[in-house]
Amino acid sequence: MGIYASVTMLPLGMISWYHIVIVLVIVLLLFGGKKLPELARGLGRGMRIFRDEMHGLKKDIEEPNATKPAPQDETKPIDSVTEEKK
Repeated sequence: MGIYASVTMLPLGMISWYHIVIVLVIVLLLFGGKKLPELARGLGRGMRIFRDEMHGLKKDIEEPNATKPAPQDETKPIDSVTEEKK
């Protein structure tokens, strides 16, 4: 199998604190200290929007007719359309 097979088959439980520290140091080097709060805010907003949409989708699935109003018939008779153009 070789080294590549063993690296790709690591379970998530094998990640330790120093792996996280290494990733955080790399992120700090790439984006800088001033940009990190902005990135964290954007990530938080994105997660919040995603969570709200998932809750809305779940609510729509559970109660499909309760949240949507009945469609309105906005068609006009042909005579009224031709009178408006005159």
